Amino acid sequence: MKQRLQRRWMFALAAFTLAVTALFGLFAMIFVYTVEDRFLERLLKQEAQAQRAHLAAQGRYGATGSDFISLHLSPASLPADVARVLAKEPGRSEVAGDDGRHYHLLALQAAGAPPWLVAEVSQQLIVRPMRNQLLRWLVGSSLFMVALALLLGWWLARRVTAPLETLALRVAQASPQRLPTAVADGLGDSEIGDVARAFDALLGRTQAFIEREQAFTRDASHELRTPLAVLRLSIERLQADTAAAAPAQQQLAALHTATLLMEQTVATLLLLAREDEANLGAASATLATPVRPAEPVTELVELLPLVEQWVLARAGWLDQQAMTLDIQLRRHDRLKLPAPVLQLAINSLLGNAFAHGAVGGRVELVFEGGALLIRNPGPPLPPQAGADFAKGEHSSGDGLGLAILHRLLVSRGGRLRLSHVDGITTATVDGGGA
Repeated sequence: MKQRLQRRWMFALAAFTLAVTALFGLFAMIFVYTVEDRFLERLLKQEAQAQRAHLAAQGRYGATGSDFISLHLSPASLPADVARVLAKEPGRSEVAGDDGRHYHLLALQAAGAPPWLVAEVSQQLIVRPMRNQLLRWLVGSSLFMVALALLLGWWLARRVTAPLETLALRVAQASPQRLPTAVADGLGDSEIGDVARAFDALLGRTQAFIEREQAFTRDASHELRTPLAVLRLSIERLQADTAAAAPAQQQLAALHTATLLMEQTVATLLLLAREDEANLGAASATLATPVRPAEPVTELVELLPLVEQWVLARAGWLDQQAMTLDIQLRRHDRLKLPAPVLQLAINSLLGNAFAHGAVGGRVELVFEGGALLIRNPGPPLPPQAGADFAKGEHSSGDGLGLAILHRLLVSRGGRLRLSHVDGITTATVDGGGA
């Protein structure tokens, strides 16, 4: 960034200096040529006054007072190069002749009519002989001024961009785990220093927020997961009691399923708060349903084993549902997503499909076009489905909020798409590979 600003600053000053020197050089050349022409024209006018006075006194024109000025009473006496030009342009007052000659003309009576005073001024010109020297001087002085402007631009650019470079370097070294401190140190009271001090204040508030979030995550990890684990183990012990009545077993199965879902939800929310692969594996390890450890995103994960785990964990609950589950997956159907993330997506979307699907309908799991599709008949989706980072106020699904699930998938390179066509709601999970 610094080099680009420095080059732009230097280029702008150099271009401005070059334009100014060129403009004033042009004005200087016009000035000297104009002064020279006006001097020669004044000589001709003085000679013309003398000739008119001589004509009035003696009835004829007299000899000219300068050897380079001649009087011509007819076109026949004009120099050939002058007569040739006057034949085409009778009103000309300056003619560039042959062999380096240069003429100034003045008609004594009427413009374009004889007699004429003709001054051959090639030996009297001052500017033309030194024109090349004058141009070299102008070019040399312009180049000197451009070099001076480049030096000044470089010095100013360094003075201006040095604080920016320091600020950019300190900001570039920042990370969520290590925010920079005292960014404004040494940046003075300039506008850049003001920006740095405002940034320091923002970083301070951000650091305080991160510390609060980390403290909450640590507390939530213990305060939420530990009671849920105790509750699940207690329910499993009660389920192991064969003497319990069938209605009680059904209630225990429902409680067990709800506890599993609560554990999954808590683990996923903690995962989103931490957002790294190691924590993904730690969060998924707390789930009652066994899952494989987090795999690299570059590997493909089979879908069918994850769906089978969900079905086995909810076998009793599925028997009580008014919908059927149609699994059309094959053993080699895979997605490029970590297994824990993919299992959480399957759990949430299947739970939503059964919660919102039409009674007597069928929930289908299909693998098409490198994506997992979960279809169920039901009402149209709300206009803002998945727009907020929370479950809807009137949601009856037992999975994660759609927006939270989408955020989780996007953080691992996936995507969630929703559509509703002809009474069929389709949730598509795309992991970027098949």
